[in-house]
Amino acid sequence: MTAAYLVAARRTGVAPRNGAFKAVEADELGEAPIRAVLSDCGIAPDAIDDVIFGNALYGGGNPVRLAALRAGLPDRVPALTIDSQCCGGLDAIMMAADRVTSGGADAVIAGGVESFSRAPLRARRPRHAGEAPQPYDRPPFAPWPERDPDMIAAAAVLAETFGISRTRQDAFAIASHRKAIENPPGSGEIVPLAGLSRDAFPRALTEALCSRLPPIAGDEVSGVTRATVAVEADAAAALLVVSETMLRRLNVGRPLRIMAATRCGDDPAMPGAAPIRAAKKLLAGQRVAPEAIAVAEIMEAFAAQAIACAEGIGVASSALNRSGGGLARGHPIGASGAILAVRLWHEMQKEEPGALGLAAIAAAGGLGSALLVTI
Repeated sequence: MTAAYLVAARRTGVAPRNGAFKAVEADELGEAPIRAVLSDCGIAPDAIDDVIFGNALYGGGNPVRLAALRAGLPDRVPALTIDSQCCGGLDAIMMAADRVTSGGADAVIAGGVESFSRAPLRARRPRHAGEAPQPYDRPPFAPWPERDPDMIAAAAVLAETFGISRTRQDAFAIASHRKAIENPPGSGEIVPLAGLSRDAFPRALTEALCSRLPPIAGDEVSGVTRATVAVEADAAAALLVVSETMLRRLNVGRPLRIMAATRCGDDPAMPGAAPIRAAKKLLAGQRVAPEAIAVAEIMEAFAAQAIACAEGIGVASSALNRSGGGLARGHPIGASGAILAVRLWHEMQKEEPGALGLAAIAAAGGLGSALLVTI
């Protein structure tokens, strides 16, 4: 069985819903980072064996096939869009690595794309004449309504369950924005698109401002506010996953070897905690201590969820989300896991050989995914 390597990683900036990308379709978002990773590695489009992206809101139609064709990949290159909600972008990288390590492919572009701004309107078809279509915001994530909570309400329950105060959540959000401002991603990471060449949302949050915000779920002690919930956003990210054979053909500087990756399920009534199980399983399988992780990119859909995951996994605060996270950027659901991997790739370029990196993300329905790499 061959190893799998990440050799290029690019993304668009992240723009809040109805912001810079409000008129950009999902496949147009996906085109930009695909072209960039091809260019970064000097790999010919006809050397790509497959394209796999996560997406949650498009409404069908395999948008990554459109993005791949827009990016100039030959008609013969297949494309697959997967939906595991927030985990989709990271799961796509796992699937690409599986294709490579099994010998089924030498070069796969993997990532994620999401457009809240251009997502289709959703409605259930009438069951009989005279009934109107029934609009809905999201599909069910569990078959039992009592175990399928609203995500914001679930975050407030998680905060109460794990004993994470509102004060700690506020401080975490403030730090996320501060890190994003002080250590912004470089031009080698973000592909300019529609006039945006950075993440649009980071701002100088203050304790005074956060303390004035009323809870949108939960109570004053551990409830969540608009500062501690990631905003809906648009973005795309792509990474090139290759075999050892392809690696030797390419002129790349410091590839990351994918050591292991895993997915797991947990209680759908408590979404957000599953990455703890996934990451612990991953680290135990590789006999890696959490404190050995040099770089950790953990999704910040909610401050409470990110705190619970980081502490539950046991990563050092100095390794965590060095350029901020989803609270500072925004949350383009199906792309968020891939953005974590792109961030991980670029932060790992600063590390010494042998350093370890981890990406982890939770999804609605009690899902969690984690990826372990080394340089």
